[in-house]
Amino acid sequence: EESKKLLRKVMSTIENPSKPIAVAAEISNLNRSFGTLTSGEIARRYGDEGLAEDTITYNLTGVAGQSFGTFLSRGVTINLNGVANDYVGKGMNGGKIIIKPQLQGSEYAGAGNTCLYGATGGKLYVRAMVGERFAVRNSGCIAVVEGTGDSACEYMTGGIVVILGKTGINFGAGMTGGLGFIYDKDREFIDNMNQELIEALRIDTDDT
Repeated sequence: EESKKLLRKVMSTIENPSKPIAVAAEISNLNRSFGTLTSGEIARRYGDEGLAEDTITYNLTGVAGQSFGTFLSRGVTINLNGVANDYVGKGMNGGKIIIKPQLQGSEYAGAGNTCLYGATGGKLYVRAMVGERFAVRNSGCIAVVEGTGDSACEYMTGGIVVILGKTGINFGAGMTGGLGFIYDKDREFIDNMNQELIEALRIDTDDT
């Protein structure tokens, strides 16, 4: 399996983190849970502390399968020139995931549904919009995306989510912590927000 081949390439760095490594590879939607094996080996040796930032960098091209970057550990950076499926960054507690589709912006999808489910740390950047239930139960990840589907930030307890576009309905249902910054160009966000537990504060940068 491709993930095991790549793991073998970075094992010497996991064992001796003073020697950072960057690995380039193609990826397809057959490659599910990419990065989990690497993170497992890091966690086995170093626990939650992980490695120094950018100790291991994967530079990937293609379409990633489900659960891309699941349970990602500190010290791992994954750059994807392409798009990803559902559950990107599920349970991640460190590291960085950067997704750069060929078609970028709020009109195009860069990742699927339920990304960052239960994430506790790390950073996610997607230069396109993502699907429904984004950052559900996020408690520590910092994320920047260009739009989401319905029910973003549901049950979120921590972390920071920046959405440079529209959100869909039911934003923040059950949200008890963390911060969301929404670029509300058309002033539609209040109608899309679940107002049971959260309130919106509009930040104006001019007098218009």
